[in-house]
Amino acid sequence: MKKLLILIVAVASLWSGYWFIGASGVKSGFTNWFEARRLDGWQADYSDLAVKGFPNRFDTTLTDPALADPNTGLAWSAPFVQIFALSYKPNHIIAAFPEWQTLASPFAKLSLQSEDMRASMVMEPNTALAFNRANLAAGALTITAEDGARTKLSGLQVALTRESGADYRAAFNADGLAPPLPARITGDLPDTLSTFRADATLGFTKAWDITALEEGRPQPTSLKLHLAEAEWGKLKLAAAGDLTIDSAGTPTGTLTLKARNWREILTLAKAAGVLPESLADQVEQGLTLLAGLSGNVETLDIPLGFSGGFIKLGPVPIAPAPRIFIR
Repeated sequence: MKKLLILIVAVASLWSGYWFIGASGVKSGFTNWFEARRLDGWQADYSDLAVKGFPNRFDTTLTDPALADPNTGLAWSAPFVQIFALSYKPNHIIAAFPEWQTLASPFAKLSLQSEDMRASMVMEPNTALAFNRANLAAGALTITAEDGARTKLSGLQVALTRESGADYRAAFNADGLAPPLPARITGDLPDTLSTFRADATLGFTKAWDITALEEGRPQPTSLKLHLAEAEWGKLKLAAAGDLTIDSAGTPTGTLTLKARNWREILTLAKAAGVLPESLADQVEQGLTLLAGLSGNVETLDIPLGFSGGFIKLGPVPIAPAPRIFIR
């Protein structure tokens, strides 16, 4: 009995030592990473860093974290963020976010108000920390732009899974999406979209790991869009197809676009300012002809080609192709 007690005390002492050494390593790891980013010219600040969770977890809380990358203009700040990991499985982390966060880019500054936003990531157990899978989920979410425009969701789910090499399967779903509607948009549209989701496989120049933040973002090389669809009342838009993407971000390939009640979608795009008035009549005439060829004037089913830096309908360029890259 005495030997068993000694063994239990010895194991407990060893585990306690492991935890305190591990907690110290976690704390110094965060401290060193923030310091390295500052040396790279980032804003990388926090007011406090604490690690708790003895004996089975490393629970890290960063108070007032603020990150800003001068090379991309991307910035994020929050009152706090909590990062949890089991002490015996530190390559699986869970992050809990506060009710309020701020995101900024060279194009917009957004305020995020969310309920129970959490993310999880499982990484390879090595120094590169290449991740195998990641998930983000939130309850009610409100995104407010600087001009006061608000986009609301009742739920958000995002998943990213590494399939092989630098290929990743991505899935996105937004529940109860209520976009900000300009006052000039009228019509019998419900407040929220009944469907807004996408499923795709993405190829990149390299796997996503810690160097994506420290050195440079992996850039997309291919996009296989299994299905993207949005449904808003009687309006429905869906797309699928394959694109390859060169080093300049120029896509080549074909996406097939399907639209139900496409005239109303066109009217909506025009009213929202997405489609210039100067092109609206020309686009509508062309789409009317294509819809007539399909046998149903209210439904479109057209392949859009991407080549030479343009989006093409058959051989005819209709718009510049977007550059696909990650800042």
